[in-house]
This record gives sequence, structure tokens and C-alpha cells, in this order.
Amino acid sequence: MARVTSVKEFRIDEAATDSDLGEGSFVFTDDYSVFDWGKMPDEVPDKGASLCSMGAYSFELLESEGVPTHYRGVVPRGGGDPVPLADVDEPPTEMAIDLTQVPDLPHEGRAYDYDAYHEAAGENYLIPLEVVFRNRVPVGSSLRRRTDPSDHGLDFTAWPDDAVDLADPIVEFSTKYEKSDRYLTREEADAVAGAASIDDLDAIAREVNRIVTERAAEADLRHEDGKIECLYYRGETRVADAVGTFDENRFSYEDTQISKEVLRQHHKRTQPEWVETVRAAKAEAKREDVADWKSRCDAAPEPLDDGVVRVARDLYAAGANAYVGRELFDAPPLDSAIGEVWRL
Repeated sequence: MARVTSVKEFRIDEAATDSDLGEGSFVFTDDYSVFDWGKMPDEVPDKGASLCSMGAYSFELLESEGVPTHYRGVVPRGGGDPVPLADVDEPPTEMAIDLTQVPDLPHEGRAYDYDAYHEAAGENYLIPLEVVFRNRVPVGSSLRRRTDPSDHGLDFTAWPDDAVDLADPIVEFSTKYEKSDRYLTREEADAVAGAASIDDLDAIAREVNRIVTERAAEADLRHEDGKIECLYYRGETRVADAVGTFDENRFSYEDTQISKEVLRQHHKRTQPEWVETVRAAKAEAKREDVADWKSRCDAAPEPLDDGVVRVARDLYAAGANAYVGRELFDAPPLDSAIGEVWRL
């Protein structure tokens, strides 16, 4: 059995039950998504393998430092049992994982019934939250619109015009399965988390952030922010989904983003009408208290030029090589790939 998300296929080999984890895998595709649109018209070659390789490397780092995860290894290109990343010669696209339950989340308009979710979930479920950690607050960050510096113990009366580097990371919680995700107060997040401890989620996010940040620094990358998702199983919280990749985290090299932010910004420059249509549709759906905003869009994204796709491919591949410390991909040096981004 398989399900497809916007960027990866979710394969179920043995379904989870109320009492036991199941087994399955993520198959990473070359699709990408920006502005919550879902699958975009283009594919970025080697993107899936880049994310799979970085995610596997990150999970193995977490496990080596005692952070529990759902990771079971990568599947070699020719098939077979899961193995550590170091045991494959070709960049993998499939990651074996433990599976937990993901009940339906009923809703009426924008009112979601988390009590029903947890009643169905029991003690074995995917926590319906994204836990976001920030090491830097760039210009344009949603954090600047939603909060004041004093909310985070910062000594500014207003947000500065430049990016703000944080001595201590900021951890936030947002919804995972709502049509338009929203940030939550800690108390709201605690209720959404169910039996899982919000303090545990906070502590795990900070530890993941530390480990990924340290590895990034070793590769001459700056780890600016990221997110994790977690599962809850018999009283233990484990890191799930993917972690430490260019989709889940924001990395930069010499102040240039190495993430799908490059593609987001390119769409803002070259397809502003579509970007505005998305923004307006989300705002209208919010005003009318309905969940489905996408059907209100009267425009769709156009395909990218071949040259833009090539630049994105080289950026993902070169960045993955740097992060895992291995030439898994035939790609230019990272500084060369960054130079091509500047010329877009």
C-alpha cells in the first residue's frame, strides 16, 4: 500500500496497530512544493536522492547521540534490506522507517476535532504538530509579523532591518494537518499533542537543532532554522518524518540559501501574479472560515526554464555532498553552484 505526499511516496509494508509500530518506507521523488501548493509542474533531478541522503545521515547522527527516531536505514537502489548510508554506493531514494498511526482529523470549516484524533490514536500516533526551531530571524520571517523581540527576551524595541542571529534558539509549534497551518501558543500546542509531553517535544527539538547545526558548521554551512515531526509510542517521543534536509531545514552558504527558498523567491520574481493569487485565496478562505483555499485560485504556476531547473539540481546535489561529507553526486563544488544561483 502506498500514499503520495507532495514530495515523497509513503509506502506501507506492515500497518501500525493500537499496540505496535508498523514498517514501511519513504520513497523520495524529484517533485517540489512551494507556498503549500503541492506538486509543482517541474521536477528537480536528484532532489529526492539528495533529501534521502541528507535525512539518512541526520537520523544516523541523532541515533548516535541517543535521540530516538523512526529511522531503520536506506534501501539500496537494487532493493534489499535496509542498510546504513555508508553501505550504499549510489545515492538512495528510499528510506525504511517504523510506522505509527495517523487517524483522520475531523473538521467543520476551520474548527478541527483533536479530541476525536486522539481518541482514535490511543498510545501510538503521529503527533499532529510541527515543532519549529530558529537560530536566525531573517528579514521577511513570519516571526516578525507575529511577535515582538521582547517576546523572546531580545533587547530590541522593534525588529532590526537586518537579520537577527539568536544566542538561544526560538522553538515554536504549528499545526500539521490543517488545510492552512497556523502557529499555536504553548498551551494550545499541549492540547493538540495529546498524551505526548510538550516539554519533551521542546527538548527534542533543541537537541536535533544542536546536532544538525554542529554538522552544518563542519561542512561550512549555516543552519538557520528547521522543523521536526514526532511520533508517540508507549510513552516515548521519537523523531519522525525527515530531518536535516533542504526541505525541512534552511541552510545557507556565504549568505545564500540552500533550500527550496531559492525556488520560492524565483517564483516571487518571475510569477508574481500566481503568488498573489495564492496569498489572496488563503486570506479569503481564512475570512470565510473554510479550510479549502486552493480551489479559490484562478491561476496555476507555470513550468520553470530548463536553466533554472539545472541550477536547482546542482544546488541540491552539491549541498548534499557537503553535508554528508562524501561525493555521492556528480555535482560542481558548492561555491560554484552558489554562483549559478546568484546569476538567476
